[in-house]
Amino acid sequence: MTEHGSSSLNSNSDSKTSPGGGVASLDTELGRLVVERKLATQEEVDACIARAKELAEEENQETLADVMVARGVVTERQIERARTEIEASRGQQIPGYQMLKKLGAGAMATVFMARQISLDRIVAIKVLPRRLSENTEYVERFYKEGKAAAKLNHANIVQAFDVGEAGGYHYFVMEYVKGHTLYDELAGGKVFEEDEALRIIIQIARALEHAHEQGLIHRDVKPKNIMMTPEGVAKLADMGLARAARDEQTAQAEAGRAFGTPYYISPEQIRGEMDIDFRADIYSLGATLYHLVTGRVPFDGPTPVAVMQKHLKEALVPPDHINTKLSAGLGEVVEVMMAKDRSRRYASTSDLLVDLGAIASGQSPLQARKQIDLGSLASLAQEVAEPEAAFEDVPARPSSLILVILAAALAVSLIVNVLLAVMLATK
Repeated sequence: MTEHGSSSLNSNSDSKTSPGGGVASLDTELGRLVVERKLATQEEVDACIARAKELAEEENQETLADVMVARGVVTERQIERARTEIEASRGQQIPGYQMLKKLGAGAMATVFMARQISLDRIVAIKVLPRRLSENTEYVERFYKEGKAAAKLNHANIVQAFDVGEAGGYHYFVMEYVKGHTLYDELAGGKVFEEDEALRIIIQIARALEHAHEQGLIHRDVKPKNIMMTPEGVAKLADMGLARAARDEQTAQAEAGRAFGTPYYISPEQIRGEMDIDFRADIYSLGATLYHLVTGRVPFDGPTPVAVMQKHLKEALVPPDHINTKLSAGLGEVVEVMMAKDRSRRYASTSDLLVDLGAIASGQSPLQARKQIDLGSLASLAQEVAEPEAAFEDVPARPSSLILVILAAALAVSLIVNVLLAVMLATK
């Protein structure tokens, strides 16, 4: 259903029972759907159909829906939902596919379950609404999503099958995933245990590693775009904002515009920088992990702008400070994933996977600690190098010897930390 409770794919008016006594096709489909949804029994629907036929013979304009509501078999709201689903599937006929039911709808598209007739398999079909089909930018983005997804072949990514246009509607056929999104569980108040969250995030990190190796950046990693199957397999969905890392034309066209979801968006995306790379996905994945294990988003605010300002300027409260059951290692990993300066995040998705695997097995996240130590060294060196305003008449910069000593001390500290971690891991 759309926001207004009616289908955006079909403008036909409600069908009526025919003057000759036959029930119009919409009523026939409506009766079938009511039984399939277990809103009423077949006997109750048959009785309503018989009554609707009698009324039609008397030239009464009541439909099957009217009769079912009058008899208390279904509610008006249930009828409205069923009618919308039927009209949407009728209005969107795609050659080679049998539309079965609507799975959901958003501002950008409606998703249906369908059967691919040639291969006799169930698929999901995303359809661009008519109102957006005339917008060149939306249509181009829609086809880019299909093409981006088609380049990827990974067990943790929703597979793309086809993209095209039929009857004025643009559609994208993809793998049907039976299950739910992580957002559904979070909206229900669930806070994930560390081991469960890590199992999910590791799967999505592998999906991102594959996408990054193909030169694609997702740019909208968030709980709503992570599907969970009944078997516990996590699948990354919705490549709607994905683009090639080297797509300079798109980067220039989007310069200065923030693409992403405010609760999970990286600082560089907020600033509308052109050279967005894999580290933006690492940040968003870190924000998603944060939400899973704490039950709340990293930054919140009254408006999207307020939230994004916090991503840019406000210090992150470590997740293990909110949920004290979490390991310090997980807190360190999230801290590096969500570093505001992307140069202080993981150097690759593969490095991230190494640390995720380490903390999942109870070991220390060495890659994160390396980044934290290097970040501390860089910060200290910068602070030491900056002139003190209170001593403008005194030579501002310390001697090179002091800088060398400080750098050496920090380097020794880093080496000792690494050696200790290795010794602990080998015990």
